Amino acid sequence: MQHPELLLYFFGIALLYSSAGFGGGSSYLAILALYGLEMFQVRSTALLCNIMVVTGSVILFYRSGWLDFRRAAPLAIASVPAAFVGGWLPVEPRVFYLTLGTSLLFASLLMWFQPRLSAKAYEKSIESDAPKPRWLGPLIGGGIGFLSGMVGIGGGIFLAPVLYFIGWDIPKKIAAIAAFFILVNSMSGMFGQMTNPEFHIDWAFSLLLMVAVFIGGQIGVRTTIRQLSQRSVLRITAILIFVVSVRILVKLV
Repeated sequence: MQHPELLLYFFGIALLYSSAGFGGGSSYLAILALYGLEMFQVRSTALLCNIMVVTGSVILFYRSGWLDFRRAAPLAIASVPAAFVGGWLPVEPRVFYLTLGTSLLFASLLMWFQPRLSAKAYEKSIESDAPKPRWLGPLIGGGIGFLSGMVGIGGGIFLAPVLYFIGWDIPKKIAAIAAFFILVNSMSGMFGQMTNPEFHIDWAFSLLLMVAVFIGGQIGVRTTIRQLSQRSVLRITAILIFVVSVRILVKLV
């Protein structure tokens, strides 16, 4: 492997993100982009690593009774085709990295303020259980799904803050929904990329990183989530995403 240190980086990212119910796709993208790898390699590797991490999270959330498919369905149904289109859509490298840097910067800000917003949304959900408009779920899911498929992530870092802000559900169920959302979007976005005639990938390189994130993700889901508060994890990852997004945008200037 040309850059063996990536195995350690990806292991650590999976360990950290999985403790908050995320896959880590945004940071995989950011790190691979900084190494100057080819665009298809960057996008597809990030999605494959996402799938490896969140599959275990979804299984555990389901077994624990926190995954409410009724609440997740409106978001996922719209996001899957949108993620496919986003993954299939041909994107110029400069446009791709500009979109990636901007979206990561926005996501980092949402994640930084998420703890305060989530507490407010949680209080509202206790006080009032008013049903949300039927069009709201597909609108949110479709928009985030398209963006996620285009840049090569599952979209959980965009979805969770939005759901907390609007009081979609209680925190643990939102985390479960985000994990499920990441899984279906990552699979759809990956399939969309593979149907692009220009698609190509170094499978040996990607498989090594997939093994690293699988191990890190399993440790994170099973142990780290009990040792770190969600607030701490979100603050750490928000700082990481912010710094890397700025570096990507500065390189484009």
